[in-house]
Amino acid sequence: MRNFQLPGRSPVYARNGMCATSHPLASLTAIETLKRGGNAVDAAIAAVAVLGIVEPHMTGIGGDCFALVAKPGSKPFALSASGRAPAAASQTWYAERGITAISPTTAHAVTVPGAVDGWVMLNKSHGRLALADLLAPAIEIAEAGWAVAPRVASDWANGVPKLSLHPGARRHLLVDGRHAPRVGEVMRSPALARTMRAIARDGRDAFYAGEIAQDMVATLQAAGGLHTLADFAAQRSTWVEPISAHYRGLDILELPPSTQGIVALIILKMLARLGPLGTDPLGVERFHVLMEAARLAYAMRDAFVADPDMADVPVAHMLADDTIAALVARIDRKRRLPDLSPVLKPGGTDTVYLAVVDNEGMAVSFINSLFAQWGSGIMTEKTGVCFHCRGVGFTLEAGHPNVIAPGKRPLHTLVPAMAMKDGLPYMPFGVMGAAFQPMGHVFVVSNMVDYGMDPQEALDFPRAFVEGGIVGVEDGVPMPVRDGLAAMGHTVERRAEPWGGGQGIVIDRANGVLIGASDPRKDGCALGY
Repeated sequence: MRNFQLPGRSPVYARNGMCATSHPLASLTAIETLKRGGNAVDAAIAAVAVLGIVEPHMTGIGGDCFALVAKPGSKPFALSASGRAPAAASQTWYAERGITAISPTTAHAVTVPGAVDGWVMLNKSHGRLALADLLAPAIEIAEAGWAVAPRVASDWANGVPKLSLHPGARRHLLVDGRHAPRVGEVMRSPALARTMRAIARDGRDAFYAGEIAQDMVATLQAAGGLHTLADFAAQRSTWVEPISAHYRGLDILELPPSTQGIVALIILKMLARLGPLGTDPLGVERFHVLMEAARLAYAMRDAFVADPDMADVPVAHMLADDTIAALVARIDRKRRLPDLSPVLKPGGTDTVYLAVVDNEGMAVSFINSLFAQWGSGIMTEKTGVCFHCRGVGFTLEAGHPNVIAPGKRPLHTLVPAMAMKDGLPYMPFGVMGAAFQPMGHVFVVSNMVDYGMDPQEALDFPRAFVEGGIVGVEDGVPMPVRDGLAAMGHTVERRAEPWGGGQGIVIDRANGVLIGASDPRKDGCALGY
């Protein structure tokens, strides 16, 4: 339990339904959807549609989405709504033109957006309310206007250079075409509202065919993209089998490749084998071992994770006990490992996350993203669609499992998670932040299981992550920990922005209540009834 004399927030308790999102309007929309008869899937779709309006730099219909769904008495299932590369996007096409990497602000970074198809697929298969009813709150907010929240305003200001590159973004996302809105300034999205009205009326075909698709393809082609109407028409989401690992009483579920969810499972299996890391959650040894485990797990990701439809992704090898034991054997609890090579081979990037639980116990872990803030920065002038930049998840290295190819899905950072306990849903949770997401999952699970934190404390806890060989620490990481990491051989730097933001809902079956938590690094909240 937190110290009530110090700044912080308490977890939210409720009996009937709960939602946790990164913006209050989205959380309120989810609760209202539950109260008018929708289930957790309906509430998640309604909430994420609102987030695409009020957090436009993080998410929207120009991005991708993934979901994990669990309910008592049923086997958990997952949805992958990852966009695919255009049919003309081959590695040789780029090589012939001397392109060795995909720039995030070019049309080559844009795979076909998968979110709308994912929403429709979830709604038709597992929702109760009509799609038009679920999109109505977002459309109303887009037309009437919303007040820009503090974290959104800060991120918006940072995005001005990217938004200034493209005419659609300047028109729709910059005030007078030049600057970001201020905190509290009311913004409207009339073009996006018209597009969402068409989707509400005509479903996925309104987005992937007809005038909206024509506008998107024309915009991307004008920016040098290889996209065609046929690429958009061919986009389809898929049901996938979750993968899991046991960690000290909980079964942690993640999406399989092409997402990076397997990274969290590798780290948790390493921690389970390593044993206790001290009694202080802010201890130097704990942070050091977490960073070392992350370095090894992410190296495995970079070597193997790709679209399993087009590459051999050795999931069983990556999670095998022998592999985990070999990784653990390379960790020195006192010193940084100087060299990660060789990667153990088998024999023979910003985002919104939300969690919802309804009164029947259905738990939904849902994530929707443009990847980097404002994605590619490319936006259609007529229809107001801002495109993500998931194509940067590909490599252009010939022969690599994750090399770009026609119709292929890139390595994806989006990873909603679900904790199960005794075979029942226990906690839908997730942490935003591109590559950081699996590390965020590990922090939350370890904070709760190993150190007895409630879900809000687990999200509030200071974070660190190793990226580009540098351990970036938040302000909450004490100086003795930073100095201790440096003494162990790490390069440590203060991070200008926090690591991601998260949400979670614990299902407390003993007391018959739901416990919601929302990350203070964002503007959101947990709400229940």
